[in-house]
Amino acid sequence: MKTPYTFYFVVPCYNEEAVLPVTAPQFIAKLEALHAAGRITADSRVLFVDDGSRDTTWEVISALSAEHTWVEGARLTRNRGHQNALLAGLMTAKERAHVTVSIDCDGQDDIHAVDKMLDEYEGGCDVVYGVRADRSSDTAFKRGTARAFYRLQNRLGVESVYDHADYRLMSRRALEGLSQFEEVNLYLRGMVPLVGYRSTSVYYTRTPRVAGESHYPLRKMLALAVNGITSLSVKPLKMITTLGLGVSFVSLIMIVWSLTQHFLGDTVSGWSSLMCVVLFLGGVQLLCVGVLGEYIGKIYAEVKRRPRYLIAETTFEEEKI
Repeated sequence: MKTPYTFYFVVPCYNEEAVLPVTAPQFIAKLEALHAAGRITADSRVLFVDDGSRDTTWEVISALSAEHTWVEGARLTRNRGHQNALLAGLMTAKERAHVTVSIDCDGQDDIHAVDKMLDEYEGGCDVVYGVRADRSSDTAFKRGTARAFYRLQNRLGVESVYDHADYRLMSRRALEGLSQFEEVNLYLRGMVPLVGYRSTSVYYTRTPRVAGESHYPLRKMLALAVNGITSLSVKPLKMITTLGLGVSFVSLIMIVWSLTQHFLGDTVSGWSSLMCVVLFLGGVQLLCVGVLGEYIGKIYAEVKRRPRYLIAETTFEEEKI
C-alpha cells in the first residue's frame, strides 16, 4: 500500500454565499472518502480563497472552518480577479501539501474526477488537466466561440489544453516551478504547460452551476482571452509587421500606377477612391496602435512589480510540511 500524502483542494471564491453551503459538503465528503481509503493524510484540507467578496462569503468560509477541521480559508485584501486568487491559494497550499487540485466552487466540475487525477499522480504525473469530455450542455454560440478561441490561441503560439479551464492537479514540484514565473499578468491556463514536467489529462462531464450566477460573462471571457494571448505570445506584433509590409507593398504599387496614369494624361479626380484609401490606411494604423497599446500596458504593469495578491487573514496558522 502506498504512503498517504497531504492533499489540498484550492477553491477561489467571489460572492459565492449561495453556492458554498451546497458545494462545501461535497468537498468535505470527498476528502473523508480519500482519507478512509488511505490515500491522503488527516492534514489534508479544502482551502477556500475569498477574492474580496462583497457579500458574506468570508463569513460562510469562517463558519465552515470553525465547524469542520477539513476546511481552511484565506481572504485577500481586495478583489484581484480569479487568476490572482487562484495563484494565492496555490502558493499557500504549496507550503502545506504534497499535491493540490484547483477547482471552482460552483459545482460544475465533476469532483469525482479527482480519483483519476490522483491515480495519474501516483503513476508519476506532476500535472493532470481536467478536460471537458464534451460541450453538449453549452449553447451553439458558446461552443463555437470556445472552439475559435482555442484555435486562435494555438495559432498565435499560446500553448494550452483544449477544453481545459482551471480544474487541474499539480504536485508540489510543479508548484515550485510555477512559483518561479513572476509575471503580474496571469493566465494560468497558458503558464502551467510552460512549467513542463510529465502531464496528462482526465476527461469528465461538466454539469450546470448548482446555485448563484456565473461571474464570467462574455465581456470577462473576452478580456481573459486578450490577456492570455498578449501575456504569452508576441505573434500579434509579428503580424503587425507583416501587415505593415503588405500595406506598404500595395501602396508602392498604387504610387507607381498613379504616376503612370499621370504621365499618360489619363488621371481622373475621384473623391470616393481617395476616401477609401485614407480610411483603409487609418483603420490599419489604429488597429496596429491598439495592439501595441495592449503590449505597452502589459509592460507598464510588469515593470512596477506590484504584488499579485495580499492576504488579509486566514483561518489557520502558518506552517509548513
